[in-house]
Amino acid sequence: MKQDDPITNDAALMVQVAAGDMTACRFLSARHMDRSYGLACHLLGNNTYAEDVVQDAFLRLWKIAPKWQPKAQIGTWLHRVIHNLCIDRLRKEKRFSDNEVPDIADPSPDPSQLREQKQVQDMVSEGLQKLPTRQRVAITLVHFDECTNKDAASQMDISVDALESLLARGRRKLRDLLAPRKSEIEGGIN
Repeated sequence: MKQDDPITNDAALMVQVAAGDMTACRFLSARHMDRSYGLACHLLGNNTYAEDVVQDAFLRLWKIAPKWQPKAQIGTWLHRVIHNLCIDRLRKEKRFSDNEVPDIADPSPDPSQLREQKQVQDMVSEGLQKLPTRQRVAITLVHFDECTNKDAASQMDISVDALESLLARGRRKLRDLLAPRKSEIEGGIN
């Protein structure tokens, strides 16, 4: 097994998880937690809901461990499950408060720069929450989770053309929403 091949390593860890190895569970969680949590935060805009969704997704992963096929990618599977759980949560709640914006860790040592970046992130997160769900999902997958258009389209179960259309409409709407705050955003990016 190649050490740098995450798919092979994940498959080996899933075999250990199926056998009840808690260390393997911790390794898999550590490898996929940040990206999973980030996706849920961006889609839901609420830390508590995001934690619940990610916890549910990992519980589902542990339950299917004995049936896991090594050719599947855990990251892709988790993203699909988290995406679906978030959509279910959004449908159930029908409306969220924009008051709680996810905390996004930034390695920058300058506190004033961190504060400015956080303000920009808050404005973008607020704007994202105002987009239609499918546009928000498309933008989150491509821009925040760095999925390719093909991977994002696959996760959303749509064609690449449909994804690109969602991205174009979502970007345009986000740009319009953020236009009144353009000077604040540009000041926070310096």
